[in-house]
Amino acid sequence: MNIDFLEALKDLEKEKGISLDILLEAIEAALLSAYKRNFGSLQNARVHIDRETGDFKVFTQQTIKEIVEDERQEITLEEAQKINPNYELGDIVESEVTPRNFGRIAAQTAKQVVVQRIREAERNIIFEEFANREGDIVTGIVQRVEQRNVYIELGKTEAILAQSEQMQGENYRQGDRIKVYIVEVRKTTKGPQILVSRTHPGLLKRLFEMEVPELLEGVIELKGVAREASARSKIAVYSKDDNVDPVGACVGPKGMRVQNIVSELNGEKIDIIKWNTDPSMFVASSLSPAKVVAVEIWEEEKVARVIVPDYQLSLAIGKEGQNARLAAKLTGWRIDIKSETQMREIYPDEYSEIFENEYE
Repeated sequence: MNIDFLEALKDLEKEKGISLDILLEAIEAALLSAYKRNFGSLQNARVHIDRETGDFKVFTQQTIKEIVEDERQEITLEEAQKINPNYELGDIVESEVTPRNFGRIAAQTAKQVVVQRIREAERNIIFEEFANREGDIVTGIVQRVEQRNVYIELGKTEAILAQSEQMQGENYRQGDRIKVYIVEVRKTTKGPQILVSRTHPGLLKRLFEMEVPELLEGVIELKGVAREASARSKIAVYSKDDNVDPVGACVGPKGMRVQNIVSELNGEKIDIIKWNTDPSMFVASSLSPAKVVAVEIWEEEKVARVIVPDYQLSLAIGKEGQNARLAAKLTGWRIDIKSETQMREIYPDEYSEIFENEYE
């Protein structure tokens, strides 16, 4: 090693952001390990690289003691003072023992350390980049499918789309470009592990932010998302500007904005609901496309009883209860759906007086 090697390390420091001192300390530790492995594992030693010239030297270290038990690690005070009269008991005596043929081993070891540190630095850069993007959406290319996991290329690294995060009915073929939601970024010994999803509600939220400029501008707020991936989703939106229709903005001209998202999600149905501060109005809207006659609210229990026309009951509940389930997720209310006939049976006299509000 020489001054040219030092200059190369300094260039690496600028290019890769790896501290020169950290690199040199790592090389010194690796050289010490190589020395002990090849020339004397039982000796106390250290390796020093000159920060100006790049030259390296190996030193053995012996502790000064009154009684020497191991000459490889200890030395008497008398012998030490022959080297330097100022030595005292307990001091460390160093002697240079750099082997003649150590240069080749040193160069090879230094190269290995530098390569390893460069890999670590690149992994850290990738980790920091994607750790800051947790909860964001990225576009990647399907590389392969192994044990039902899909591996997606994201530039210099790849992400894992686990089977549990895949949309039902989707086929992933090599070379396909897909959008995924970054759920978690883990730091591992083999580099960052990026876990992504196609089923997470956050994917739907980010897709709307990409398609609807008013959301990013803050004119429209996305108040809630409820999703059963591959089947149906509901979102609640609110406009801070009375002149802007939040539902219309999300649907887009001729329905293009929402249709782009439906296409990205392979036909997943999406209901866009206008958010309302009045819980009864919000709960009524959340059951769209069903029409609601009336809503009765129990604030403390967070329970809402919804009355629908007889012919709308199955639509309000949805297939296998899906519509009602999504409405409950979206609003945060437990929803009990009754038909008008059922309510008349429960309240034969009071029905018309109790429920007077109608919801369009």
